[in-house]
Amino acid sequence: MSRFKIFASIVPLILAGVFARESLTPQPQPCIRVGNISVQMATLPWQSQSRVSFTDDPAQATVRVQIVESPDNADFTVVDDIGGAEPNACAAQAATRYIGIAKAAAALQPIIYLSNEPGDFRIFVQSKTFSPQAAAALVVGADGDHTRVAAAAL
Repeated sequence: MSRFKIFASIVPLILAGVFARESLTPQPQPCIRVGNISVQMATLPWQSQSRVSFTDDPAQATVRVQIVESPDNADFTVVDDIGGAEPNACAAQAATRYIGIAKAAAALQPIIYLSNEPGDFRIFVQSKTFSPQAAAALVVGADGDHTRVAAAAL
């Protein structure tokens, strides 16, 4: 009888451990590859080397990103579940650039206006792991020219 009590008390602990492990393991972060460098969304606030922010006011934006309805019209396309994906294409390495999304804009930081209106970049996103905001942040973060645009806007 005592074996059954031990077994009955251990099973819930094992199940809790399995579920905790699944929720505690880091999920793959949105990432793109630009030449020999991978650009990835930062998982921790202090990890990001560059930050972008978003605005609903086009007058405050330093970069405009248009969400398009067709991948044929996009400069950058993200579509999940396509065969032939390169395994470990965005594995973390010394040359990985991490991008964070800030809640408030800071000096020399790109401010993105994401809309359906024409912009500097056109993106198409149909993904389970990428949001349009993450795709826009990665594209703008990968392009170093827009930090100068932000500096010129000051």
